[in-house]
Amino acid sequence: MERLTLASAQVESTALSFISQNHNDTVKEIISAITSNKVVVVGMAQNPVVRKAKKTLEAKKLDYTYLSYGSYTSKWQQRLAIKLWSGWPTFPQVFIDGKLVGGAKELIEFLKE
Repeated sequence: MERLTLASAQVESTALSFISQNHNDTVKEIISAITSNKVVVVGMAQNPVVRKAKKTLEAKKLDYTYLSYGSYTSKWQQRLAIKLWSGWPTFPQVFIDGKLVGGAKELIEFLKE
């Protein structure tokens, strides 16, 4: 099932240009990481759920690449761009084999399979 997003035809060209460039470098960095690495965790400092996901992977002895974008008080615009791109509303965002698994809870369920 595809998620609903506003069609480009329903967005004025100036707004569409802004949307397409909004922290595009951050999104490209994540795309590059998930293309080049089997497991990628996208997170932020001070978030206990991000630590839980990382500890889960470490307990399973799975190597991962970690990308951190600020803390609760910094880089929120970059994190918002990431959320808009992926469609996942929280951090961490865990990617395995190029696919979004979800957050820590979904990672734990995924690894049980």
